Amino acid sequence: MAERKDVPFTFEALQSAFKSGELTCESYIDAVIERAESLIHLNAFITFDWEMLRKAAKDVDLSGKAGDGLSGIPLCFKDNIQTGVLAASAATKALAGNISSASVVAERLLSNGALVGGMGNMHELAFGITTNNAYSSAAKNPWNTTRIPGGSSGGVAVAIAAGIMPAGIGTDTGGSVRLPSALCGIVGFRPSMNRYSSEGIVPVSHTRDTAGPMANTVKDCRILDAIMAGKEDSAIDEVVSLSTIKLGVPRAYFFENLDPEVARLSEDALNKLSDAGVTLVDADIPNVGDLDEACSFPIVLHEFMQDLPAYLATHAPHISIQDIAENALSPDVSGLMASLLSDGAIPESVYREAVNVVRPKLQQTYADYFSEQGVDAVIFPTSILPAAPIGDDETVELNGERLPTFPTFIHNTDPGSNAGIPGISLPIGLTRDGLPVGIEIDGPFDSDERLLSIAEALESVFNFTQRP
Repeated sequence: MAERKDVPFTFEALQSAFKSGELTCESYIDAVIERAESLIHLNAFITFDWEMLRKAAKDVDLSGKAGDGLSGIPLCFKDNIQTGVLAASAATKALAGNISSASVVAERLLSNGALVGGMGNMHELAFGITTNNAYSSAAKNPWNTTRIPGGSSGGVAVAIAAGIMPAGIGTDTGGSVRLPSALCGIVGFRPSMNRYSSEGIVPVSHTRDTAGPMANTVKDCRILDAIMAGKEDSAIDEVVSLSTIKLGVPRAYFFENLDPEVARLSEDALNKLSDAGVTLVDADIPNVGDLDEACSFPIVLHEFMQDLPAYLATHAPHISIQDIAENALSPDVSGLMASLLSDGAIPESVYREAVNVVRPKLQQTYADYFSEQGVDAVIFPTSILPAAPIGDDETVELNGERLPTFPTFIHNTDPGSNAGIPGISLPIGLTRDGLPVGIEIDGPFDSDERLLSIAEALESVFNFTQRP
């Protein structure tokens, strides 16, 4: 990879450089653009407008506000999040060039001074975890360009990990913020359901979709979270002592069939936490895999067929779901769309059982676990394997056998998604082949600020500072 230019990559460092005059916003953006151009082969972006970004940077310098809040800081937005500035196409042909008013989360960030740095490449329609997209081409993992960055928010993770953008916003339905963060060695946060508005985001499932911040540090995710949740005034500097943290370790399901390197690094991470004073409680979450499987796809596939047409009616009335299906270019997405539009739709009765009976059982199971075990959160490997080779779209190799790619990668992230609880992935180290591995903590519903504080404490123990 090209050498990293010596530009700050945390909000605090950028704000300080702007305030001291060490950097103008314009000179910083010039460095961002130069790096983006030198790493164009990573295919992190679907859409960008460097001249518009330069002009925005000049305006920030003229205003004298550089360094106030997010003023002058560019963010990479996943291509399914409307910014009102650049098109949000969900990386699919039928929505190309679709500029609609800013989503609520983008509006809040832009009102705080953030700039739209570019639109991140993604798995087509957010329906996958490889970001190998036949419409926009594959995004490449900056640690090894023959590997996937994860998905569906893959381009955002690439832009941050490669040092192009300091942070970005993805979306997460079953792991789409946390997985690419883990596979690219950055931090990714999925909040409790409904903490942020989903208005103005191309949907998959209203029960499960949420935006989520992605950055180099937990602190930057905390800053983005507070703004996106409309809680800028709440204290985000709470410091949690490691000796007060109690984490559940659910070995059944979450630690099964791990890649040997993921297993090694995860055990190292748990040992480091224990040595640092964190209390670890070995306790399994009963029946979590079965409950997750019984509600996961029935909810997503049924709601997609309702939610996407409703979105199109408001934001792109000239486009139908049939247009989307006919123009889907990625074989996995095209095949799924064709199936859903013919006879593969989920029956209403199956959906109702999943959303009204099974999902509440899963939520109650988590709630009981947290209270009965007296733990702040559960900890487990974000992904049970490191980044797969680009092209392993249908099956992936794990411990000597070929397994279906999608369910294998979302194995650990999916249960928390269905329960609607907050989760954050932190980088813990590199495999012997130089690929990043992440560990996730999930907390009780609505414990977002506490979970972020805990994550910041854990981050200091792992101290992962490597860059591609």
